[in-house]
Amino acid sequence: MPYDLLLKGATVVDPSRNLSASSDVAIQDGKIAAVEPSISSDRATRVVDVSGKYVTPGLVDLHVHAYWGSTYWGVDVDPVAARTGVITSVDAGSAGAYNWRGFRRFHIERLKSRLVAYLNISSIGLTHQTYEHANLYYDDVDLAIETASQNRDVIVGIKVRLDQNTIGHNGIVPMDRARAAADALNLPIMVHIGVAPPPLAEIIPRMRPGDVLTHCFTGHSNRIVDRNHNVRDDVQRAWDAGIILDVGHGGGSFSYPVAEAMIRQGLLPNCISTDIHVSSIRGPMYDLPTTLSKFLNLGLSLSEVIERATINPARAINRADSLGTLDVGREADLAVFEIVEGDHEFKDVDLISRRGTKRLYCRLAMRAGTILDPEEEGLPL
Repeated sequence: MPYDLLLKGATVVDPSRNLSASSDVAIQDGKIAAVEPSISSDRATRVVDVSGKYVTPGLVDLHVHAYWGSTYWGVDVDPVAARTGVITSVDAGSAGAYNWRGFRRFHIERLKSRLVAYLNISSIGLTHQTYEHANLYYDDVDLAIETASQNRDVIVGIKVRLDQNTIGHNGIVPMDRARAAADALNLPIMVHIGVAPPPLAEIIPRMRPGDVLTHCFTGHSNRIVDRNHNVRDDVQRAWDAGIILDVGHGGGSFSYPVAEAMIRQGLLPNCISTDIHVSSIRGPMYDLPTTLSKFLNLGLSLSEVIERATINPARAINRADSLGTLDVGREADLAVFEIVEGDHEFKDVDLISRRGTKRLYCRLAMRAGTILDPEEEGLPL
């Protein structure tokens, strides 16, 4: 039987297999059927010429806000997927136990792209812009455990936002409640950091290997470098022990000076994510290919940035057996990228500018063998 589709002539970049080589990719029945140096066009019903481009596993964005229409921050991720190659989005706590069922039924189960989620320890999630932990009544551990237990197929962890606006006068208590729920469920926590309180010195000791520290390049008071831009000792020890550092660029959480200092000291982020929401999508973050381009121009290789947006986040959510790879037999989630050479300007959240020579653009996005059409999907807002 002929293959349904053949992508021919690209360089395949699949860090899960340490592969970066000229290869053709064949797809049959929505799955990866072959990845080989040369596959005859006669063996496929449809052939797409992708010469000069890069085929990667479908991107996995570890930090998005996808509860469109029901929370302050939410965007529609299907239009984002079609334009950027982010085939799997991981919602970072938009929904809590009170509004989880609507999120699942009307968003997760109706998307063409894939969506899984961290459950917010606050039962109201991110319905409001902030303050979700100001009333500890909402940080209901038992209800979070019950909700996550009933939705283990799509809930990948517990989310808690820790900064001066979200917690009110409750200090580290929301973190402790998130820890209690996560430990009971044997799931990791994603911890948002920004402006203290609570201070990072109280947060880090409560994290465990496999937990995610998102906004790791924040320039706010809870930044993970000291005044001399040296990586904090407690952060280094936590990273060495297995804490996952995630970019979570967003609209207020990516600082070029912090990122450059950390990279100089060899502390690379484990995952590169967007924190895409109604504000950050308008810039200077824009999308995941733009965010990856910033790291390309900070000195990371193409394989290194793709690794941090495919197999590494797949491992962080315990989905490495199904996501972030082009292994034969897996669902055909993939993206085709072009690197456009030129003089490109990129900005961090403080509008500090850096210039670079490379920018990634997504030219094709595929979910389970079906090409996602940006024109059909409309706009994300």
